[in-house]
Amino acid sequence: MKPQLFALLTAAAWGIGGYFEKKGLHLGNLSPQLGITLRTAVALVVLGFVSAPQLKGLTEAGPKALAYIIVGGGVVAGSIGMLCFYTALKGAPLTKVMPIAFTSPLFGAALALAIGGEPLTMKTAAGMILTVGGIILLTIG
Repeated sequence: MKPQLFALLTAAAWGIGGYFEKKGLHLGNLSPQLGITLRTAVALVVLGFVSAPQLKGLTEAGPKALAYIIVGGGVVAGSIGMLCFYTALKGAPLTKVMPIAFTSPLFGAALALAIGGEPLTMKTAAGMILTVGGIILLTIG
């Protein structure tokens, strides 16, 4: 499968998941912290099952690679980001939260351009500007 198809499936899963997460938080009157803990516990079981055959790769990855994943994915995105996302879901309409929360590609692209050595092309700049414009259009008023 092409990476673009996986990216589209990611967007669909996160968008659909966000809808059900918001519904669950409100129907159960759950705190954002409890909601994200439940989500993470289920994800840990599923991901642990599908990752089991690759566990030997941990020793081959090296400490620097693991630190990047632990800090970036576990602490920043997985904990801080998801706690903020669930708090936003609990307090605002999904149509306002999702467009703002999913500006994450802009932050990733900005880091790739600023410190990752990726080139800024006209196509990338136009895409980023159009993305910001769409977010503004979806969230104002």
